[in-house]
This record gives sequence, C-alpha cells and structure tokens, in this order.
Amino acid sequence: MYLPYVDVPAKFLNNIFQNKEPWQIVTMTTTATLATIWLWNFIFQDESLTTRAKKQIFKLARYIPAIQDKINKELTNVNEIFQKDALDRLKDLQFTIKLPAKGLSDEEILNMVKQHVYIGDYKWETGQVSGTVYRNDDKLVSLMGNIYAIASYTNPLHPDVFPGVCKMEAEVVRMACSLFHGDNEACGTMTTGGTESILLACKAYRDYAREVKGIKNPEIVMPITAHSAFDKAAQYFNLKVHSVPVNRDSYTVCINAMKRAITKNTIMLVGSAPNFPYGTMDNIKEISELGMKYNIPVHVDACLGGFLACFMTDAGYNFPPFDFQLPGVTSISADTHKYGYAPKGSSLILYRNKKYRHYQYTITTDWPGGIYGSPTINGSRAGGIIAACWATLMHFGYGAYVESTKKIIDTTTYIEKRLRKLDGIFIFGSPVTSVIALGSNQFNIYRLSEALNFKGWNLNTLQFPCGIHICITHIHTEPGVAERFLQDVECALKEILKDPQSEVEGKLAMYGMSQNIPDRTVVGDFTRYFLDTMYYTGDN
Repeated sequence: MYLPYVDVPAKFLNNIFQNKEPWQIVTMTTTATLATIWLWNFIFQDESLTTRAKKQIFKLARYIPAIQDKINKELTNVNEIFQKDALDRLKDLQFTIKLPAKGLSDEEILNMVKQHVYIGDYKWETGQVSGTVYRNDDKLVSLMGNIYAIASYTNPLHPDVFPGVCKMEAEVVRMACSLFHGDNEACGTMTTGGTESILLACKAYRDYAREVKGIKNPEIVMPITAHSAFDKAAQYFNLKVHSVPVNRDSYTVCINAMKRAITKNTIMLVGSAPNFPYGTMDNIKEISELGMKYNIPVHVDACLGGFLACFMTDAGYNFPPFDFQLPGVTSISADTHKYGYAPKGSSLILYRNKKYRHYQYTITTDWPGGIYGSPTINGSRAGGIIAACWATLMHFGYGAYVESTKKIIDTTTYIEKRLRKLDGIFIFGSPVTSVIALGSNQFNIYRLSEALNFKGWNLNTLQFPCGIHICITHIHTEPGVAERFLQDVECALKEILKDPQSEVEGKLAMYGMSQNIPDRTVVGDFTRYFLDTMYYTGDN
C-alpha cells in the first residue's frame, strides 16, 4: 500500500545535503542534534515557559540603571526596617562588643543571662506562641539543668573517654526504633535537629545511589509541602529536586504526579507525616509502594509530629501506618526536642538497616592526624544534649507520652472543630496531629495574623497560597488557653469582616507583596538582610 508524502522528508534531507562534503554533513548533523537537545531541555523543564520568561525578563530588567537604583533603594529601606525591628525587640539592652577587661561575677552573669532570655513580646509560657516551646514544666527544666551541668563537657567524638555518653545515645536510638516499629536491624544516630536529620538522609542516599546504582546526577522527588531542609540538602550536596504538587482539597501529595516525576536518577522519595505548613499527612503507604516498585528508598519526615504519631493509637486515635511497618519506608526523621520534650538541639535519623547508615558516615583514611570517622555532620557533639535527651525519655516513660499525646490531640481536635464553624475562614485539608492551618476566601488572611499579634499571639505565616497556622503544644492544653485563643480569633474575625477588602499593613504587607515577585532572588535578598539582623550589634 502506497502512502503519499512518505518520501517527502527523505527527499528534503537529500536536497539539503546534496553536493556537501562529508565533514559538512557531519557538522550540520551534529549541530542539528545538539540544537534539538537544547531546545527539548529548554522547553520541557519543571517550570513552564511563561514562568521562566517572567523570571528572565525581571532579571534583565534589574540591569537597567533606573530599575537597579530603585531596587537598591528598596533593599536599603528594608534593611533599615529590619535593623530597627531588631533593636526594638532588644528593649534597649546594651551590646557587649569587646571582652570585659575583668571577668564578671557569677551573680552579674546570671542576672544578665536572665535579662536576655526573658525579653520578648510574646508569652510562650502561657501558650501564646505556635509551636516553638513544646512544654512548660519547672520540674523538667530543673532536671535538665542538673543533667546538663554534669555532662556539659562530654563529647561522644571520643568514645574511649566518654563511653557512657555513647551508650546513652545508642539507647535513645534503640528506643526510638522500637517506637517506630523497627526490628533488630533498625538503626540510626542522634542529630542536632530535624534539618541535620534530613541532610544526613539525603547525603546517605546520594552516596548509596552513586556507589551501588552508579547514579551521577541524583534527584529527589518530594511534595511541595516537604520541609525546606530538603532544599538546603540539595544546595549542599548538589542534588536536583523535583517538587510534586499536592491535591487541591486534601493538601497531601499527588501520588500520580510523584510517579510521573520518577526518573532513572531518582535517589529518594519523600513523604511527610505530617507536613509543616498544613499539618496534613501524605499517603505514606502509597509512597512506600512506589519505592518498592521502583527500588527507590523512601524517607518519611516525621520531625514535627513523629513523637505524637507513634503514640496516637494507644491514645485512642486511628492513625494510618507511616513508619517501618511499611516495607518501602527506609528512613525516618523525628525530633526529640519537639514532642519528645527534650532540650533544643536533639533529633533522630533512623534507618531500616545499617546498609543506609553506612553511607551517612564521613570517613577519611589518609589524614596525618589519624583515621577519622564521624557519624553525623558535626565532629564534636554536645554530650550534655545527648544525656538530657536520654533523661527526658526516661523521665516520662511510655505512659506519660501517651497521656500527653491524648491531651494535645484532644485540644487540637476541639480547636479545629470550633474554627470550622466560624465565618470567613477555612481549614487547609484535615490535620492529623497538632497543626491547624487557616485561610480565607473573603479577606487577606494576614489581617487575622496581624490582629492576633496585637492580642499577643504569634502564629506561623504561610505562602502560595496565603495562610497562617497554629501548632498546638502541651502548653495549649492548660486550662483556658484554647478557649482564649478561640475567643480572640472570633473577636478579630468580627472586626475584619466589617471591612473585608481592607489591605494588610506593616511587615505582613511586605510578606504578601513578596509572593508576587517573579524573580525570587529579590526575595532572597530581603531574607539575607533579615538574617543579618540576627547578628546586628548596633555598629555593623
């Protein structure tokens, strides 16, 4: 059967290459092939052509002198605002920028430390802060102070000198493995926080994929709601991130989109239990199945709510499998310094088996100083924090954690139900542990945050889309705290809904404006200036 025009492309190519030298044919073919590859890569990227075009136009516009001057002027203004805010927060405390000629007395030092620690506009002790401090217990604080005093100069980098501290770390890891249904092969290490736990998981899977699978261009597939620590890991370890959208109503990862994002270079899949922005939980079971199907490690980020989730069944709540019960889950990050109530600076990275933990280690065999091996990012580590974390777990025991979890989840459920009945706001998805995120289709939700700030509450601000959230802690379970929060929200909403079109003011207005800037490097500049103020001493 003859198909018309089938030979047209062949004739066209023959005409092009007619009377050409072999070297010309090779050159033209190579050029055309490279141009096609470049065009394909240019068109088919994670971001659309429109989005990239907007970014490029904005970047080019910054080279125009008038626009560049305007941006620099705005950045200077922002820097001055941030510095003023930093000074206002410090309540006229004097900066010490040189060592005192003579050491201060113990009494003087203690008074100055108390003065520094207790300044601030928000009363976290009475539950007016989202997350941040997870328990207010004078007896526990006293115990932690005594333990840290004993172990403050210990360092597990020297196991021969401080074997007992290493034993305590190993026991914390083993207890956590048990809580997350790990078997005898499960293992892990303590870290300084959730960010380090996540960084180490990414490092381990990068090195494992490189050595075992030969992957030279490693990629992570994760929801857009996954913690920013994964992006930090990507910057540190030269990884590519494929951010997967979430389902519109549930704010949990779209499994089909995650499946489509998997490539031959994928080194890990990520799910959150729960995620930080909305407190919703990805379908870890289905992510686990993807990991099994494609032979890709699955990391579950349970930093925020892990030490609630593992107790929720015994606290009387149904909670879907999310840990080592699922065969595809190969690692879990969970923070002991959140709902484990240990002092700040302690977290855990757990693995299904030692195969993965071995790739977390950093080892140098040819250093003149000796063979060097380090299990985590830090070399020297604070033995006092390890001892304090161990002591916290021993202080509470399983029963007290279950009781505490029940109080927190009961309080979260109560607040969520009451908030859903209020006009003007909605809840993002279905919270599974302790985070409740609010949005509005009637007014700028940052106005509610602003109003609650005025009443002494400090909530977390979300973007893309605009939102705010409150993270319920044990402090919020104290009598009257939840009711006071709900009353303040209801009162603020009544005022806002009298004029729902009114614009937000102050710093939150700038935060909202920043979401509309196509070139996020400008927003990055704002952030750098803000971070600078954390080190501002009035003269720099």
